[in-house]
Amino acid sequence: MEKISVKVCLGTTCFVMGGSNLQELNDIIPRKYGDKVEVSGSNCLGLCSINWEYSKAPYVKIDEDVVTEATVEKVLDAIDKKLGIK
Repeated sequence: MEKISVKVCLGTTCFVMGGSNLQELNDIIPRKYGDKVEVSGSNCLGLCSINWEYSKAPYVKIDEDVVTEATVEKVLDAIDKKLGIK
């Protein structure tokens, strides 16, 4: 199985809207998933600019899937589903 890529948006909007809380994924993901998942930050994923009025920041991309209004729990659930754990 190919390694799952998790990209956390660190743009201003996402950071202010709760993305700063997602930094703990850097500690949780390696412990929970080992080398199956790689987490990184992105200066901006550009997703809030698509429709600013209905922005659902913060955003996280798991491979090509987008998690809106991301929380640590939502991201971990999405990774579990992708790995077939749930």
